Amino acid sequence: MIRLCILVLLLSFGTPALAGTAYQCTAADGKVVYQDKPCASGQHQQTLQLDDSKPLVAPPVPAPEEPPADAAEPPPPPPVPVAPPPVMYACVRATDRTTYLSENGNPEPYQVPYGIMGGSGLSLAQAYGAPGGAGASAPELSRGRVSPALVGGYFVWVQDQCHELTPAETCRALRDAYDENETKLRRAFKSDRPPLEEREATLLAQLRSC
Repeated sequence: MIRLCILVLLLSFGTPALAGTAYQCTAADGKVVYQDKPCASGQHQQTLQLDDSKPLVAPPVPAPEEPPADAAEPPPPPPVPVAPPPVMYACVRATDRTTYLSENGNPEPYQVPYGIMGGSGLSLAQAYGAPGGAGASAPELSRGRVSPALVGGYFVWVQDQCHELTPAETCRALRDAYDENETKLRRAFKSDRPPLEEREATLLAQLRSC
């Protein structure tokens, strides 16, 4: 306790801190003074040795505690892989050579009158139109035209031809189909809208992959 008081007094007098030797001087009236030089004559002197081998060092500031591993934010979920577009086919009708989009690349064969395929050499109006067409019931009306008209009335098996589209072609065809369906939907009567709305939902689901 005494040494601490001495240190405080030495600092207050502007003397070098931790001088090593201090002097306790007691005057005749009992007043005690601490100083770093010998006491004046007539004062009782007591020498004090200060330990200056260990300089004063501020205590280290503790490092902030790291949060436990459980408190760390979880890693973001992996990205959801995007499914490729559905496999679609561009098909050509055997009857009129028009094209359509299909998910079936091998459509079932179907029967059509041979005359539709142009096998009779007559147009549909000539082969089936009245009077005198193949549909006429009176034998005399078809006289002279029996062979080509009857041949044109026979049914034959045909099948649409399809080829698989690339993913880019599929997306382009789906967008075209969606635009066409939207046009029909805007112009349709209320009673005609349900199948078009169902088609719209199907196309939107397929377009999510594009």
